[in-house]
Amino acid sequence: MRTSPADLGVGDIVATPCTGAYGASMASNYNRMPRPAVVFVRDGEARVVVRRETLDDLLRSDAG
Repeated sequence: MRTSPADLGVGDIVATPCTGAYGASMASNYNRMPRPAVVFVRDGEARVVVRRETLDDLLRSDAG
């Protein structure tokens, strides 16, 4: 188990280099939580490869 820094706050960036079975490939939003972005970093350069989901993404397939 890992712990978070005591000064971690809203808006801070958290990196999880390896998440095992709970990585992006197994992510879901069954609880209506949007999935986060997937960002690759190499040589100090960050590139978004999967954008974060929005509320509109979650509600798109709901019947109105």
